[in-house]
Amino acid sequence: MPPITLPDDVRALLAKPNPATITALKPDGQPVSVATWYLLDGDRIHVNMDEGRARLDWMRNDPRVALTVLDQAGWYTHVSLQGRVVEIADDPDLAGIDRLARHYTGREYRRRDRGRVDAWIEVDAIHGWGDLGRAAGRSAAG
Repeated sequence: MPPITLPDDVRALLAKPNPATITALKPDGQPVSVATWYLLDGDRIHVNMDEGRARLDWMRNDPRVALTVLDQAGWYTHVSLQGRVVEIADDPDLAGIDRLARHYTGREYRRRDRGRVDAWIEVDAIHGWGDLGRAAGRSAAG
């Protein structure tokens, strides 16, 4: 399925450093959700993980993921994005995690002694709620 172009109202929400969870699939198909930082990068979503995270292996095995972003001003407005990890790259100089940390905290990432990995998600479907209810059901197919 081709990625969709993110609507302006969804882009506006995703541009903010909101709380979010990402869900990946274990090899047995069980979904696992964890809190994450994210950053809108064009029409893709950028995330970053410690090199030792199990979900990194899961994403390499099955790239399907979901990201739920809650509006920091009120969680009733939120958007759930379904998509695929389309690129994974080592972050040897920590530029990726620093970019995310600056977005969320205003400074570089504090922990500098562990390897990091960047991943980019292309969005296939959107479901919005609250002020984003108009986004409900948007997908590449419709």
